[in-house]
Amino acid sequence: MRLILLGAPGAGKGTVAKMLTAIDGSVQISTGDILRGAVRDGTDLGKEAKGYMNSGALVPDELILNIMGERLLEDDCKSGFLLDGFPRTIPQADALGEMLTKLGITLDGAVNLDVPRDVILDRLTTRRTCSNSECQAIYNVKSMPSKVDGVCDKCGSPTIQRDDETEEAITKRLETFNEQTAPLVGYYEGKGNLINVNATSSDAVVEAIQSAIK
Repeated sequence: MRLILLGAPGAGKGTVAKMLTAIDGSVQISTGDILRGAVRDGTDLGKEAKGYMNSGALVPDELILNIMGERLLEDDCKSGFLLDGFPRTIPQADALGEMLTKLGITLDGAVNLDVPRDVILDRLTTRRTCSNSECQAIYNVKSMPSKVDGVCDKCGSPTIQRDDETEEAITKRLETFNEQTAPLVGYYEGKGNLINVNATSSDAVVEAIQSAIK
């Protein structure tokens, strides 16, 4: 599978990506992953990106795309890839399309996980994360609580609600998404390769995606 995963924060992109990778060996790729990987490996592009990251500045689209191009040519991408959280804007999508054409890579589709706002709010405001930076295990006080309230099952550290997962913060994240990223749905629909999935169950989402790309 060679897919772009679209959807608001809390739509379940990460969970669905992990399930899809287990099916055919596709690799999940996020912007953060490739930037950290390039910096860790000390590539020329990674060193350039590190300068922006260390100063707190946004890494330019052109640099991200160049690093993405290197990443997609690595051996583990031969089985397929899932782009999680990229592209985020129409200009990024245009540039990505041009890059994929140059690399001779054809997408199977862009998947839009269409999840109601109230479901997203409920998912994220009830999420808890292990405070240990080496662990970062994720729980949900409703659907997947830790065995002891407020304590991580894996390492025993306190579990916390992240600052960006309060209702106020989530509302702002959704507003940003609707302004910048939601237009990508129409963009890929216009190109005829949008796979729109309206389901809240991860199993149902995965089944719909598999059915659409057969």
